[in-house]
Amino acid sequence: MRFITANLNGIRSAATKGFFDWLPQQQADALGVQELKAQADAVEGQFCSPDGLKGHFHYAQKKGYSGVGLYTREEPSDLIVGFGVPEFDDEGRWIEKRFDKPGRKLSLISCYFPSGSSGPERQEAKYRFLAAMAPHLAALKAEREFILVADVNIAHKEADLKNWKGNLKNSGFLPEERAWLDQLFGQADGQGGLVDVYRQLHPDTTDACYTWWSNRGQAYAKNVGWRLDYHFATPKLAALAQRAAIYKDQKFSDHAPLTVDYDFAL
Repeated sequence: MRFITANLNGIRSAATKGFFDWLPQQQADALGVQELKAQADAVEGQFCSPDGLKGHFHYAQKKGYSGVGLYTREEPSDLIVGFGVPEFDDEGRWIEKRFDKPGRKLSLISCYFPSGSSGPERQEAKYRFLAAMAPHLAALKAEREFILVADVNIAHKEADLKNWKGNLKNSGFLPEERAWLDQLFGQADGQGGLVDVYRQLHPDTTDACYTWWSNRGQAYAKNVGWRLDYHFATPKLAALAQRAAIYKDQKFSDHAPLTVDYDFAL
């Protein structure tokens, strides 16, 4: 199964830059997208079934803001829109497809974590989101296997951004945010948890790991980037990951698509 994640920074904008022309060449089985910045009237009919993939979406109530989508070739056994926290469900941040069969419970999820970079109020909202998401993922992991693809808006380690020293006090690399990922990956308590699939496959990669670049200055040209886009997987599914690749030959948004191939089929 080939699963791609991409923050589109506007689905219509990414389309004009060739994203949906590029997609058929990838032979993806699943695609998670974040930051649709569009409502149903602009998406359904035009962007709902590219390359034979069937899309489902969670739109933000606020127009031109947030929103996530999840495309798959296979029809799900169930569809979950939102994760049960009204503040963030109103912002369109969670879409989950379940592919359950006898003896198997499996979910694919596309999620968009809040950014706190616009100021203290949004940073506090980000902390509330993380506080709500941790038990939700723990409960999900207790009952089923899953892969969650997301723009997490957090760089985990020093290797995950170019200028780590200059960002120690900035949203996206704050100690509390990084500690949340430590807990998620079981690095703080030694209990094990979810797996950062890209890092499992590329433990030592630095400059080549970035998936986001600021539009300010010459960040993209100089590769002054951050790794903000992730595949989180339960250990059983993470063990089936074979290859991860970040696509940078074309620029569809301020993020680059991240593709992971897994040795299983839906």
